Amino acid sequence: MSNTKTKLAWILMGAATLVLRAVLSGHPEIVESYYSRGVFPILRWLIDYLFAWFPVPLIYPFLIGLIYFLVRKVAGWWRRGYPSLWKKGLDGLLGTAAFLGGGIFFFLVLWGFNYGRQPIEEQMGLELEPLSFSELKEEFNHEAEVIKRLRNQIPGATREPISKDMLPENLENKLRSELENWLSQHGFSTVGRVRGLYVYPKGVFLRFSSSGLYFPFTGEGHVDAGLHPLQKPYVMAHELAHGYGFGDEGTCNFLGYLACIQSEDPLIAYVGHLNYWRTLAADYLQYEPEKYREFRESLPLGIQSDLDAINEVLKRYPDIMPRFRYYAYDAYLKSQGIHEGMKNYDRVIMLARAWRMSQRI
Repeated sequence: MSNTKTKLAWILMGAATLVLRAVLSGHPEIVESYYSRGVFPILRWLIDYLFAWFPVPLIYPFLIGLIYFLVRKVAGWWRRGYPSLWKKGLDGLLGTAAFLGGGIFFFLVLWGFNYGRQPIEEQMGLELEPLSFSELKEEFNHEAEVIKRLRNQIPGATREPISKDMLPENLENKLRSELENWLSQHGFSTVGRVRGLYVYPKGVFLRFSSSGLYFPFTGEGHVDAGLHPLQKPYVMAHELAHGYGFGDEGTCNFLGYLACIQSEDPLIAYVGHLNYWRTLAADYLQYEPEKYREFRESLPLGIQSDLDAINEVLKRYPDIMPRFRYYAYDAYLKSQGIHEGMKNYDRVIMLARAWRMSQRI
């Protein structure tokens, strides 16, 4: 196949997957049955069987290889002789389109079609409704009581902030096991062994208002090493949830919450409830800022220390172009069928509330 034909083939493959996704956008039951529970588990098994043993995050060699590939291709295009400048420009455009087409194809096939699967609330029989202020306040107060109780159960916990030394050494395995247990109990696939790995330099995600990343091209979840220890388990569980085939951010926040709170380790359970409580607190703060501050000051000193420590760490990594990141990721989520964009992260409140009511907890 000639170079031009190869480029056209990649362009067509990318376009075909976009068309297929558009066709399936109104049929989440088909995506659920044939991709999320059919094709994807096979891909998940292959990725983990081939690469899960690798000792460092595969995103490093992948990006190095990608940069090498691009530099080599651009240099070859620049040196190559063309009959005219017009043909040189056309070949450059074809090469760029082929690269994008290949990226789209692999992104959607390896993982991206999961954005179109059936919402988890439908599969669990939950009815989601926006919380009224009184319901939000009830949820806020309920979680506050839970974190008070759990922190008292953590061995060695004092009024000082929880330290990284208190986290279990096999945190990744513990969280994967907790998440897989919950997924299997509710009929979801747990094929594979998704990795959750720390990435450096510290702040690489935090400076872009993020804390982790699931990378479909390597099938691994990544957690910013700069996070406070009280955020790492929750973020890792969130990224592992992506790895098991869930694209929706609110759903992965919900699954991360469930994976943590069902743990017998009171520290991990505390982390799950604390991170959820912080989400509730951010909303409650908008309604009654003074009462929120009074409530926060009434919390046990150990919890106040934990909250202050988390905020202190986050301040070390101020956002780079926060507005650009917000609108760029908002546009990305909407392009994947997440119509509420960045607000999708807050679906965890509706999901957790509906789940808690269904469990009568």
